[in-house]
Amino acid sequence: MTLTCVDPAVERDLVRQRRFAADAAHELRTPLAGLRVKLEEAGLHPEQTDLPALMVAALDDVDRLQAIVRDLLLLTGMTAEAPSPHQPVDLAAAVRDQVVPRQGGPDVRLRTVAAVTVDVVPAHLGRLLANLLDNARKHARRWIQVQIRPHDAIAELTVTDDGPGIPAHERERVFELFARLDAARCRDAGGTGLGLAIARDIARAHEGTLHVEDGPGGGARFVLRLPLAARPALGTC
Repeated sequence: MTLTCVDPAVERDLVRQRRFAADAAHELRTPLAGLRVKLEEAGLHPEQTDLPALMVAALDDVDRLQAIVRDLLLLTGMTAEAPSPHQPVDLAAAVRDQVVPRQGGPDVRLRTVAAVTVDVVPAHLGRLLANLLDNARKHARRWIQVQIRPHDAIAELTVTDDGPGIPAHERERVFELFARLDAARCRDAGGTGLGLAIARDIARAHEGTLHVEDGPGGGARFVLRLPLAARPALGTC
């Protein structure tokens, strides 16, 4: 008999991939099942079907399916595709591009110093910031504060909300794929459950970090740290 030794790291990767596939299948199955039920009921009782209402509900399910597939493709593409070119980006300008005033939404306050520049894939940074701001909007009561500052060779960006906060034992779980929390900051029905996982993956792909801690008023503060862009060397005469 020949015994085959399995590398523990490979085994962990296989377990992670199986869990990811199972979670993704479950998340896709839910809106598909809802869509099928709506269409089957309409087929059985066409005379009782409110067609405009059915179309709206069906399109909502399709939108959710598209959002999940889009995020899944982004997650897999970040590791499978060739690296995209990095460019110097001013963090404050990137945040302003993502802050679109919303009627009745929380007030977004930006505090920053002079240009804090990072070397990133602009589209990926934009997605990271959009995900952090969308997450804060879901849970903020009145305001969101974005603060940017340099520290040694690191650019630090924080997104703080005045919502219910995240218990210490849940702070790593929020970055898991399709994570659900039992507390007040549970994933709402409109999200894919992938936003924060994508945000952390983008941070890591740029040699950065992303974690969550307590905000000063009891809400949550997400802390993004990225290497500052290298300053160009001064020419010599």
